[in-house]
Amino acid sequence: MFAIKGALKLNNREATLMAKHTGFRRLVFSGLSLRTQMYGRVKLSDSKVINQLQKILTNPVKKQPGLAGMNQLSSRVYQNALIDLKDAFNRYRSSMWGYPTFASRRDGQSFTVDSSSPKVGLNAGNTIKIPTLGTFQGHEPQKCGFVSQTFTISKEGSRWFVSFCVEAERLPVQQLQESVGRDLGIRAFATLSEAEGSNNQVFDAPKPLKQAKTKLAILQRQASKQVKGSKNKRKTYNKISRIHSRISGIRKEFLQKLTIPTVKTFKLIKIGDFNVKGMMANHKLSLAISDLGFYEFRRQLEYKCKMYGANLVLVDQWFPSSKTCSNCGSKQDMPPSH
Repeated sequence: MFAIKGALKLNNREATLMAKHTGFRRLVFSGLSLRTQMYGRVKLSDSKVINQLQKILTNPVKKQPGLAGMNQLSSRVYQNALIDLKDAFNRYRSSMWGYPTFASRRDGQSFTVDSSSPKVGLNAGNTIKIPTLGTFQGHEPQKCGFVSQTFTISKEGSRWFVSFCVEAERLPVQQLQESVGRDLGIRAFATLSEAEGSNNQVFDAPKPLKQAKTKLAILQRQASKQVKGSKNKRKTYNKISRIHSRISGIRKEFLQKLTIPTVKTFKLIKIGDFNVKGMMANHKLSLAISDLGFYEFRRQLEYKCKMYGANLVLVDQWFPSSKTCSNCGSKQDMPPSH
């Protein structure tokens, strides 16, 4: 099973419909205040309280004049949101996470729908059928047909995306070369050192955050001077969100193009086991490290190695790989300029 994510090409009416459904999901998490009140008076299980929330959302809330539009939205949105809320409480009870918080528009906009009956068949082409919502246009055509049941719609910047899981297996890939070592750094993002003795390959990261830093600072300073809750402030935040979405897109595209050929070419991949959290504590390096995406690079390598049958080895962060000769194995200190 693997996930597929694609961009949607929506008109104003369709984008408004999606935005209303994200608000519908946030309404469910607003029931946290009711959960706190009920738990303070009577000790009820989380399941019983969530069942009460579902009854309230199904009947009394929809009958209120100001919320009559909820009847035109998909009921699968709040039902899946209640499942997410229940999972959040389970994680809190098991001490894995903190107490669930209210869903905010600024924290991200997303919701999940599913087909209660059989799974939905998705045909190849530019359109995608989302259960209980309708058929929408995609930015890129699907090369083949899929079958899925649960769909998550999310907004990144000004663009809407849909993601879903399919039960399928990738065709096996035969890696032609045995092993490779990747040394990560700030000046050069990755240096590829092949075991066969060929010349090292150096990959420079685009560093999109550094390029957009000045523009972000101007917009954030502008937003700080605007009236809280005003339309102008929301427009400014939308501009900031679009820039962050573009930054994230550039970084992800670079890492995808770097990791996929690696796992398809080499049977064994070695990278340093960096303490990214500790490195981020250095205020002189934190911005550069976060801009490069070391953790995301490792995460992508881990799941892609499993997907394509390659092996990933994490080398101890104190291993002197840069000081060790690849031919004779001797170790020699290198000047700081290297």
